Amino acid sequence: MTTVTLNIPELSRQFENDGYLLLCNVLSEEKIAELNSAVDGILSDEQESLSYNIYNSVERASSILSLMDNPTMLPLIVNLMGYNIQLHISHLTVRKPNPDDLKTETNSFINWHQDGPAPKFPCINGLTSTYYIKVCYILSDMSEPDRGNTKIIPGSHKWPDYHPVQTDVNVPIPGEMQICGKPGDVFIFAQNLWHAGSPNRSDFTRRQLFIGYSPIWMRPIDYHAASPTLLTGADPIRRQLLGAISENYFKFYVPDESMVPLKKLWLGDAATKSEYI
Repeated sequence: MTTVTLNIPELSRQFENDGYLLLCNVLSEEKIAELNSAVDGILSDEQESLSYNIYNSVERASSILSLMDNPTMLPLIVNLMGYNIQLHISHLTVRKPNPDDLKTETNSFINWHQDGPAPKFPCINGLTSTYYIKVCYILSDMSEPDRGNTKIIPGSHKWPDYHPVQTDVNVPIPGEMQICGKPGDVFIFAQNLWHAGSPNRSDFTRRQLFIGYSPIWMRPIDYHAASPTLLTGADPIRRQLLGAISENYFKFYVPDESMVPLKKLWLGDAATKSEYI
Protein backbone atom coordinates (compact mmCIF):
# COMPACT_ATOMS: atom_id res chain seq x y z
CA MET A 1 0.00 0.00 0.00
CA THR A 2 2.71 2.45 1.00
CA THR A 3 6.21 3.22 -0.20
CA VAL A 4 7.92 5.30 2.53
CA THR A 5 9.38 5.00 6.01
CA LEU A 6 8.61 7.85 8.42
CA ASN A 7 10.84 9.43 11.06
CA ILE A 8 8.12 9.75 13.66
CA PRO A 9 9.93 11.82 16.34
CA GLU A 10 11.13 14.35 13.76
CA LEU A 11 7.72 14.58 12.11
CA SER A 12 6.04 14.94 15.49
CA ARG A 13 8.20 17.95 16.35
CA GLN A 14 7.52 19.48 12.94
CA PHE A 15 3.78 18.92 13.35
CA GLU A 16 3.77 20.52 16.78
CA ASN A 17 5.49 23.59 15.39
CA ASP A 18 3.68 23.99 12.06
CA GLY A 19 0.32 22.31 12.65
CA TYR A 20 0.58 20.30 9.44
CA LEU A 21 2.73 17.83 7.51
CA LEU A 22 3.05 17.10 3.78
CA LEU A 23 4.40 13.64 2.99
CA CYS A 24 5.27 12.56 -0.54
CA ASN A 25 4.74 9.18 -2.25
CA VAL A 26 2.92 7.55 0.65
CA LEU A 27 0.64 5.45 -1.55
CA SER A 28 1.75 3.12 -4.30
CA GLU A 29 0.48 3.55 -7.86
CA GLU A 30 -1.58 0.37 -7.44
CA LYS A 31 -3.28 1.72 -4.32
CA ILE A 32 -4.00 5.07 -5.98
CA ALA A 33 -5.63 3.26 -8.90
CA GLU A 34 -7.65 1.08 -6.53
CA LEU A 35 -8.90 4.10 -4.59
CA ASN A 36 -9.77 6.08 -7.70
CA SER A 37 -11.70 3.09 -9.02
CA ALA A 38 -13.63 3.00 -5.74
CA VAL A 39 -14.32 6.74 -6.01
CA ASP A 40 -15.61 6.23 -9.57
CA GLY A 41 -18.04 3.64 -8.25
CA ILE A 42 -19.20 5.86 -5.41
CA LEU A 43 -19.80 8.84 -7.70
CA SER A 44 -21.74 6.68 -10.16
CA ASP A 45 -24.36 6.23 -7.43
CA GLU A 46 -24.62 9.98 -6.79
CA GLN A 47 -26.54 12.68 -8.60
CA GLU A 48 -24.38 14.50 -11.14
CA SER A 49 -22.79 17.58 -9.56
CA LEU A 50 -19.81 19.91 -9.75
CA SER A 51 -19.07 19.16 -6.10
CA TYR A 52 -19.38 16.08 -3.89
CA ASN A 53 -19.03 15.61 -0.14
CA ILE A 54 -19.33 11.92 0.78
CA TYR A 55 -19.23 11.31 4.53
CA ASN A 56 -18.69 7.98 6.29
CA SER A 57 -16.96 6.86 3.12
CA VAL A 58 -15.36 3.86 4.86
CA GLU A 59 -18.82 2.27 4.54
CA ARG A 60 -18.75 2.74 0.78
CA ALA A 61 -15.57 0.86 -0.19
CA SER A 62 -13.20 -1.58 1.47
CA SER A 63 -10.22 0.16 -0.13
CA ILE A 64 -11.17 3.36 1.69
CA LEU A 65 -11.67 1.46 4.95
CA SER A 66 -8.14 0.09 4.60
CA LEU A 67 -6.73 3.62 4.87
CA MET A 68 -8.04 3.88 8.43
CA ASP A 69 -5.36 1.48 9.67
CA ASN A 70 -2.75 2.18 7.01
CA PRO A 71 0.39 0.61 8.52
CA THR A 72 2.62 3.52 7.50
CA MET A 73 0.41 6.36 8.69
CA LEU A 74 -1.15 4.83 11.80
CA PRO A 75 2.01 4.81 13.98
CA LEU A 76 2.51 8.49 13.21
CA ILE A 77 -1.08 9.34 14.16
CA VAL A 78 -0.78 7.37 17.42
CA ASN A 79 2.31 9.35 18.31
CA LEU A 80 0.71 12.67 17.44
CA MET A 81 -2.47 11.99 19.42
CA GLY A 82 -1.84 9.17 21.87
CA TYR A 83 -3.12 5.62 21.58
CA ASN A 84 -6.68 5.97 22.94
CA ILE A 85 -8.06 7.06 19.55
CA GLN A 86 -10.73 6.19 17.03
CA LEU A 87 -11.88 7.01 13.53
CA HIS A 88 -13.52 10.44 13.68
CA ILE A 89 -14.48 11.09 10.06
CA SER A 90 -13.99 9.64 6.57
CA HIS A 91 -14.83 12.40 4.12
CA LEU A 92 -14.43 12.13 0.36
CA THR A 93 -14.38 15.46 -1.48
CA VAL A 94 -14.53 15.83 -5.25
CA ARG A 95 -14.48 19.27 -6.87
CA LYS A 96 -14.85 19.42 -10.64
CA PRO A 97 -13.63 22.48 -12.54
CA ASN A 98 -15.94 25.38 -11.72
CA PRO A 99 -14.35 28.52 -13.18
CA ASP A 100 -17.56 30.52 -12.81
CA ASP A 101 -18.00 29.63 -9.13
CA LEU A 102 -21.47 28.24 -9.77
CA LYS A 103 -23.35 27.46 -6.57
CA THR A 104 -23.60 23.76 -5.80
CA GLU A 105 -25.68 21.79 -3.30
CA THR A 106 -22.46 20.78 -1.53
CA ASN A 107 -20.24 23.83 -1.35
CA SER A 108 -17.30 23.94 -3.72
CA PHE A 109 -15.27 25.88 -1.18
CA ILE A 110 -15.35 26.92 2.44
CA ASN A 111 -13.90 30.08 3.96
CA TRP A 112 -11.22 30.38 6.65
CA HIS A 113 -12.03 28.50 9.84
CA GLN A 114 -10.86 26.15 12.56
CA ASP A 115 -12.75 22.86 12.75
CA GLY A 116 -14.85 22.15 15.79
CA PRO A 117 -18.32 22.18 17.30
CA ALA A 118 -20.64 25.15 17.74
CA PRO A 119 -19.89 27.39 19.43
CA LYS A 120 -16.30 26.05 19.65
CA PHE A 121 -13.86 23.94 21.62
CA PRO A 122 -12.70 25.40 24.94
CA CYS A 123 -9.78 27.84 24.82
CA ILE A 124 -7.10 28.40 27.46
CA ASN A 125 -5.10 31.61 27.22
CA GLY A 126 -6.45 32.11 23.72
CA LEU A 127 -5.40 28.68 22.43
CA THR A 128 -7.46 25.63 21.48
CA SER A 129 -5.92 22.21 21.97
CA THR A 130 -5.73 19.61 19.23
CA TYR A 131 -8.88 17.50 19.53
CA TYR A 132 -8.68 15.74 16.22
CA ILE A 133 -6.34 15.34 13.28
CA LYS A 134 -7.17 14.75 9.63
CA VAL A 135 -5.07 12.77 7.18
CA CYS A 136 -5.78 13.81 3.59
CA TYR A 137 -4.93 11.34 0.85
CA ILE A 138 -4.49 13.20 -2.45
CA LEU A 139 -5.96 11.17 -5.31
CA SER A 140 -5.69 13.65 -8.21
CA ASP A 141 -3.01 15.98 -9.51
CA MET A 142 -2.97 18.85 -7.02
CA SER A 143 0.67 19.70 -7.69
CA GLU A 144 -0.15 23.25 -8.76
CA PRO A 145 -2.16 25.91 -6.87
CA ASP A 146 -5.68 27.05 -7.76
CA ARG A 147 -7.03 23.56 -8.36
CA GLY A 148 -9.35 23.69 -5.38
CA ASN A 149 -6.40 23.16 -3.06
CA THR A 150 -6.75 23.30 0.69
CA LYS A 151 -5.29 26.53 2.06
CA ILE A 152 -3.62 26.73 5.46
CA ILE A 153 -1.84 29.25 7.67
CA PRO A 154 1.17 27.36 9.07
CA GLY A 155 1.68 27.81 12.80
CA SER A 156 -1.68 29.52 13.35
CA HIS A 157 -2.72 26.83 15.87
CA LYS A 158 -0.14 28.35 18.26
CA TRP A 159 -1.12 32.01 17.90
CA PRO A 160 -3.19 33.11 20.94
CA ASP A 161 -6.51 34.76 20.06
CA TYR A 162 -5.64 34.71 16.36
CA HIS A 163 -8.38 35.36 13.83
CA PRO A 164 -7.80 36.22 10.16
CA VAL A 165 -8.42 39.86 9.28
CA GLN A 166 -11.15 38.53 6.97
CA THR A 167 -12.42 35.02 6.21
CA ASP A 168 -13.10 35.20 2.44
CA VAL A 169 -10.90 32.48 0.91
CA ASN A 170 -10.74 34.48 -2.35
CA VAL A 171 -8.91 37.37 -0.67
CA PRO A 172 -5.26 36.60 0.18
CA ILE A 173 -4.22 36.96 3.81
CA PRO A 174 -0.72 37.14 5.32
CA GLY A 175 0.98 33.79 5.83
CA GLU A 176 -1.40 31.66 3.80
CA MET A 177 -0.27 28.82 1.54
CA GLN A 178 -1.93 26.26 -0.70
CA ILE A 179 -1.22 22.58 -0.13
CA CYS A 180 0.07 21.15 -3.40
CA GLY A 181 0.71 17.46 -3.98
CA LYS A 182 0.59 14.65 -6.47
CA PRO A 183 -1.58 11.51 -6.32
CA GLY A 184 -0.33 9.36 -3.47
CA ASP A 185 0.92 12.29 -1.40
CA VAL A 186 -0.59 12.89 2.02
CA PHE A 187 -1.05 15.97 4.12
CA ILE A 188 -1.97 16.00 7.78
CA PHE A 189 -3.36 18.89 9.79
CA ALA A 190 -4.79 19.62 13.20
CA GLN A 191 -8.36 20.84 13.60
CA ASN A 192 -7.13 23.99 15.36
CA LEU A 193 -5.00 25.07 12.39
CA TRP A 194 -6.69 27.82 10.39
CA HIS A 195 -7.55 26.44 6.95
CA ALA A 196 -9.93 26.87 4.02
CA GLY A 197 -11.11 25.00 0.95
CA SER A 198 -10.58 27.13 -2.13
CA PRO A 199 -12.60 27.15 -5.38
CA ASN A 200 -11.48 25.07 -8.35
CA ARG A 201 -11.04 27.37 -11.33
CA SER A 202 -8.61 25.04 -13.14
CA ASP A 203 -9.08 22.31 -15.73
CA PHE A 204 -8.34 19.61 -13.13
CA THR A 205 -10.77 17.73 -10.89
CA ARG A 206 -9.83 17.73 -7.21
CA ARG A 207 -10.09 14.36 -5.44
CA GLN A 208 -9.14 14.27 -1.77
CA LEU A 209 -10.03 11.73 0.90
CA PHE A 210 -9.89 12.82 4.54
CA ILE A 211 -9.49 10.20 7.27
CA GLY A 212 -9.78 11.85 10.68
CA TYR A 213 -8.89 10.61 14.16
CA SER A 214 -9.97 11.77 17.61
CA PRO A 215 -9.86 10.53 21.21
CA ILE A 216 -12.21 7.60 21.65
CA TRP A 217 -14.20 9.52 24.28
CA MET A 218 -15.33 12.04 21.64
CA ARG A 219 -18.38 11.51 19.44
CA PRO A 220 -17.38 10.91 15.80
CA ILE A 221 -18.66 13.34 13.19
CA ASP A 222 -20.24 11.15 10.53
CA TYR A 223 -21.34 8.01 12.41
CA HIS A 224 -22.54 7.14 15.91
CA ALA A 225 -21.47 3.53 16.05
CA ALA A 226 -19.68 1.30 13.58
CA SER A 227 -21.96 -0.93 11.54
CA PRO A 228 -21.96 -4.72 12.01
CA THR A 229 -20.60 -4.97 8.47
CA LEU A 230 -17.47 -3.02 9.37
CA LEU A 231 -16.96 -4.93 12.59
CA THR A 232 -17.33 -8.39 11.05
CA GLY A 233 -13.90 -9.98 10.93
CA ALA A 234 -12.21 -6.83 12.27
CA ASP A 235 -8.94 -7.39 14.13
CA PRO A 236 -8.41 -5.75 17.57
CA ILE A 237 -6.79 -2.60 16.13
CA ARG A 238 -9.59 -2.07 13.64
CA ARG A 239 -12.19 -2.67 16.36
CA GLN A 240 -10.53 0.00 18.49
CA LEU A 241 -10.47 2.46 15.60
CA LEU A 242 -14.16 1.77 15.02
CA GLY A 243 -14.87 2.58 18.68
CA ALA A 244 -15.83 -0.96 19.68
CA ILE A 245 -13.68 -1.48 22.78
CA SER A 246 -16.27 -2.07 25.52
CA GLU A 247 -19.97 -2.02 26.37
CA ASN A 248 -18.97 -0.03 29.46
CA TYR A 249 -18.58 3.52 28.15
CA PHE A 250 -16.59 4.55 31.22
CA LYS A 251 -13.83 2.49 29.62
CA PHE A 252 -13.71 5.01 26.77
CA TYR A 253 -12.12 7.38 29.28
CA VAL A 254 -10.07 4.87 31.28
CA PRO A 255 -9.58 1.81 29.07
CA ASP A 256 -8.00 -1.44 30.13
CA GLU A 257 -4.72 -1.97 28.34
CA SER A 258 -6.20 -4.88 26.41
CA MET A 259 -8.83 -2.52 24.95
CA VAL A 260 -6.27 -0.24 23.27
CA PRO A 261 -3.96 -2.43 21.18
CA LEU A 262 -2.68 0.73 19.46
CA LYS A 263 -0.55 1.27 22.56
CA LYS A 264 2.06 -1.01 21.00
CA LEU A 265 2.71 1.73 18.41
CA TRP A 266 3.29 4.41 21.05
CA LEU A 267 6.92 5.51 21.35
CA GLY A 268 6.45 7.26 24.67
CA ASP A 269 6.17 10.81 25.92
CA ALA A 270 9.88 11.53 25.60
CA ALA A 271 9.80 11.07 21.80
CA THR A 272 6.63 13.01 21.06
CA LYS A 273 5.98 15.34 23.97
CA SER A 274 3.55 18.10 23.03
CA GLU A 275 1.54 20.72 24.86
CA TYR A 276 -1.31 19.98 22.43
CA ILE A 277 -1.84 16.31 23.39
